[in-house]
Amino acid sequence: MTIDTARYEDILRTRSRELYARLHRIDDDLGRQKNPDSADQALEAENDEVLEELGEAGENELKAIDAALARIAKGTFGTCTKCGTAINPERLAAVPHTPFCQDCAAGK
Repeated sequence: MTIDTARYEDILRTRSRELYARLHRIDDDLGRQKNPDSADQALEAENDEVLEELGEAGENELKAIDAALARIAKGTFGTCTKCGTAINPERLAAVPHTPFCQDCAAGK
């Protein structure tokens, strides 16, 4: 079974653009002037922690997308990087940047 790598490349590049836009908004929010009121500062600090976690998750996903794009360029996209078997099309549809088949992702 052949994989439509052009379709997946488009999906991955679109998601990458979305993540870069989100990370830019997060950076803007984290860099804004803080409220001088101490009660508001506590709430802002909690919000900043959430934003930082979202930013980290976004950066990790971007790394995975970049690796998937590199696999497309090498012609190995859709093949598990651990065991070498084909990745199930349903898994790729759900997680296009996955480097692992279902078994390897589950640690089997």
